[in-house]
Amino acid sequence: MVRKYCCADCFGDPGLTQSILPKVIADGTGQPIQGDCGFCGNRDTTTIEPSALSQWFEMLLDCYVPDSNGKSLASLLADDWRLFDHPAMDEAHAKELLAEILDDGEIVRQPFAPIDLLVSETPQRWNDLRDEMMHRNRWFLDEPINLGRLAELLGQLIAPVNSLTEITTLWHRSRLLTDDKPFPLDKMSAPPPHLAGHGRANPAGIRYLYLGSTAKTAVAEVRPHTGERACVATFQVPSILAVDLRDPRRSASPFILENAEQIAAIRSGLPLLERLGEELTKPVQPSSAAFEYIPSQYLCEFIKNLGYQGVIYRSSVSEGVNLALFFPELASPVGVNVVSVDRVTVDITSPRP
Repeated sequence: MVRKYCCADCFGDPGLTQSILPKVIADGTGQPIQGDCGFCGNRDTTTIEPSALSQWFEMLLDCYVPDSNGKSLASLLADDWRLFDHPAMDEAHAKELLAEILDDGEIVRQPFAPIDLLVSETPQRWNDLRDEMMHRNRWFLDEPINLGRLAELLGQLIAPVNSLTEITTLWHRSRLLTDDKPFPLDKMSAPPPHLAGHGRANPAGIRYLYLGSTAKTAVAEVRPHTGERACVATFQVPSILAVDLRDPRRSASPFILENAEQIAAIRSGLPLLERLGEELTKPVQPSSAAFEYIPSQYLCEFIKNLGYQGVIYRSSVSEGVNLALFFPELASPVGVNVVSVDRVTVDITSPRP
């Protein structure tokens, strides 16, 4: 039987690909060779023997228990942690790879379920809190969320220092033109405090710089009409400490935690982190923005208070990515262009019954 080797792209986990696999390759325990991956099919890449990863996967699997009504381990790890997200890594290939890692062909065929943890901070808990902040109490909450627990969860979503340049090397901000005169570059950063209105991330009067990963994303975020013109400024953003809320299940890695208890605790908090990501992404009507933005402002102020410099989140109006930079002076202006909005598209859904 020909021995099959795996590569980093089989897994798609940041902890494995950026921390563990480089160590395994460097010390030679995985018998690294340059060649084609036997699982995802990547060509001419660094591959290792799957069993070299057994200790990390065994700790992860301690968070799951046999359950006749459960799902396969391969399916659970894909759902919970976005493992095996390479297009070629379907469930059959994932089971085969897991069997090689664990040296156990039977366990991958058995149904499992996650360890059931009682958690207090849940998506419903956040929904209750946001309702209180918007409509009943703003500064002194009846039942504040557990900020220590929230800080622990957010700590799992720290964007790698090179993540911004992986998204784009240049970021963009747009302003709609009210006449034919373009805005100068020095007027394209965050507005001064007395003009800083309520934003998705910033309370009124506090300057944040909102940037899009593409010019199209930046323009779409200002909700233009067909035929309008906009100034689009380009900025260079250095490596910063940011929280990445685009896809918490992909960003959080169970493999860099110390034990199964920590892994189970983080896994139980992933639904809350996903809900927080939705908070920053969901569309808000301008007429209700003054109070609808309060929960996301609360979240971003807390993230800033923890020492982060920005938050990365999905755009609700384009396929791009947004960055709310808490300290606008960190972004260096590069240039500015005027663009025309040729077309604005609309997608509709039927209302829920």
